[in-house]
Parts: sequence; structure tokens; C-alpha cells
Amino acid sequence: MEVANPYLIFTGSQSQHLSEQICQHLGCRMGRLNLQRFADGEFAVRFEESIRGTDVFLVQSTNPTSDNLMELLLMIDAAKRASAHNITAVIPYFGWARQDRKDRPRVSIGAKLIADLLSVAGITRLITMDLHADQIQGFFDVPVDHLYGSTIFMEYIEKNLPLGNLVVATPDVGGTKRVNSYARHLGVPMVICHKSRIKANEVAEMRIIGDVEGKDVLLIDDIIDTAGTITRAADLMMENGAKSVRAIASHAVMSDPAAERIDGSALEELIVTDTIPYHKDCKKLKVLSVSGLIAESIKRVCLHESISSLYSF
Repeated sequence: MEVANPYLIFTGSQSQHLSEQICQHLGCRMGRLNLQRFADGEFAVRFEESIRGTDVFLVQSTNPTSDNLMELLLMIDAAKRASAHNITAVIPYFGWARQDRKDRPRVSIGAKLIADLLSVAGITRLITMDLHADQIQGFFDVPVDHLYGSTIFMEYIEKNLPLGNLVVATPDVGGTKRVNSYARHLGVPMVICHKSRIKANEVAEMRIIGDVEGKDVLLIDDIIDTAGTITRAADLMMENGAKSVRAIASHAVMSDPAAERIDGSALEELIVTDTIPYHKDCKKLKVLSVSGLIAESIKRVCLHESISSLYSF
């Protein structure tokens, strides 16, 4: 018997709004899913329609981390047990990605553990965006479609920023490859901020490698957490003679006191995407939607078309 819908999109509680926008782009309805929560904190997932023989796309970012990840794992397990044909996890923000290697003795590699959990649960494909480290793709034994925020940001940069006087910068050396791609694509110079930390989320020292005097600086990062690094880098740019400083980042984790730091910093604006929903007040924050990019990726996966042609670089 032929399946009425060749694919269905379901959402976890964290990515409801983004999933609705994805469905609007695709011209399809949202799949019916029931999430039941119990008094002790446990929850159960049930698909409220048949998905036998169907390609299902389960949309869920994993921030805040533990509950949303567990919710996604239960969705995957339920889809596998309901005889879905293919199960694609769409994780716009992949949490634990900063734990991608053993950089000290006796530490876990969280990103590998999450990859193993998703694989054992039953995914047949992963769609994600701007992983903190590209090598995380190698933690999976299923196809990984790694989308890039540059596809979203480049249109905004070319329309709204003064390219003739622009310098792109990374707030830490780990983002050098990312910023170099923007510099080559835009044909502008790049600057590096070198930082040292006492502990996580606390910068001890930062200095600039390069010239920013009289320039409009664009800081580029993948994750804004407490905003300590990005705001300190912005202030340092202005202290070294920059004309203006803006920043872009794919994932707005925005742990407290990020909003207060950003509004009180030298940043003119911070442009982020909606991979993580943000509901607090931050006057300098501008949100661009990734729903169209993810929707097009889902469509191309279903049609067996190239996804790499979507990328700016």
C-alpha cells in the first residue's frame, strides 16, 4: 500500500517555532506528536499517526542540554519501533560539541558520546549546522549534512555592512579557519584575537594580532555563551582604534549575564540565527532565521539532490 506522505516533520518542544517555519517553507503540515510529562520529571513520546515506511525528520536543538537531548532520543527510538523507513535527526544546534577531544587527562569526549547515543537510538542521517569542530562529523557512521551559517550571514553582510573598510576578526585562534573563509570570500583582511583562560567562561588575557585602526570590524564566532570573550574582544578592538565593531554568531546560547554584557559592550550589534530560540531582552541582538536553509536541505535529501551547492563557502 502506498504511503500518503513520503516524509513527515516532527518537532521536539525546544524547536517548535523553527519547525513551524520549516513546514511553511516546505508547504507541508507538522506531524502529530504527543509528549507526556510525569510528576517525577520523566516523559514519554508517542507518534499520533502512522509513520510506517515513511521518512521522518525530527527537529530538535539540544540547548538547554539534558532534557532536550533525552526528548530527541525518545523520539528517535519511538520512530524506529514504529517502523519508519528513514530517521533523520535535524539538530540545528548540536550541544556538547565543545567537548570534541581529550585535551586534558581523565576527561570525557562528550561530542563522541552524544554521537554514539544518537546512532544507537536509530538515526539513519544527521542534519546539523556550524558544528564547533568539523571533525565531529567523523564520530558518526551515518551520513552527516553539515550546514554553514555563512549561507545566511553573507547576504546580510553584503547588504548592510561597509565592505570597503571592513576587517573580519576571530575572538580566539580556534576560529581562524572560519574567519579566513569569510576574509577570502569578501576579499578583506583578517585579524586574530589571542586569548588565554583561567577556567571555562573566564578569559584571563587577550591581545590582537593584526591592525584594526580606523576599520569597521566584524567579529565572527560559532557560539555565544556568556558573551565574555566576544564583548572583551569588541572592547579591545575599540581600544586599538577600530571605527566600529559588530559580531555574528550561529548559535545564541546566551547564558546569563550575556545580554547585559552585550548591551554594555562596544558592539554596535550582534547578529545570530534562530537555531536556539531566544526570548530575553537584548537591544543589540538581531536574529536571522535558518528555517529556509534547513527546509531546502530536507527537500534535497528527499529528492537525492546535492546539498553542498547551497553553501556560500
